[in-house]
Formats: sequence, structure tokens, C-alpha cells
Amino acid sequence: MSAGAAALIAGWAFWILLVYGRIMGELTSKRVAVLVALWLLGLFGFSLMSYYGGPLFTVFVAVLDIVLVLTIFKGDVRIT
Repeated sequence: MSAGAAALIAGWAFWILLVYGRIMGELTSKRVAVLVALWLLGLFGFSLMSYYGGPLFTVFVAVLDIVLVLTIFKGDVRIT
């Protein structure tokens, strides 16, 4: 259950951060296109792998989320 929740959160966060970064002007159209192309490449590439491709795609999307956070917010986000 928790792996499914992590995959859902990572997926939603990717698309929300992508739209937010584009609206705020932190991401150019070219960067958005590259990130979407990487996401699609990961989706199709990991689906070709055997049983462990799905969990690896979740990790891949989480790394893309980290890249988006560091790019949009110019560093790590403070929690406190």
C-alpha cells in the first residue's frame, strides 16, 4: 500500500511542479519538453523491463521531482 501511495504522490508532484514552474516562469518551454520527454522515456523504457520495472519508474519520477524542486525553488525547500 505505501509503495502505491509513493508512486501516486511522485506522479502527481511531477505534473504539479511542471505546471507550477512553467506558470511562475522558472521553466522554459524547452526545459518542460525535455522533462516530459525524460518522463515518457522512463515510462516506456521501464515498462519493457520485467517485474521490477514499475518500482524503478517510481524512483525515476521521484528523481525528476527532486530536479524540479531544485530548479524551481533554487535549492531545497525548508520544512520549518
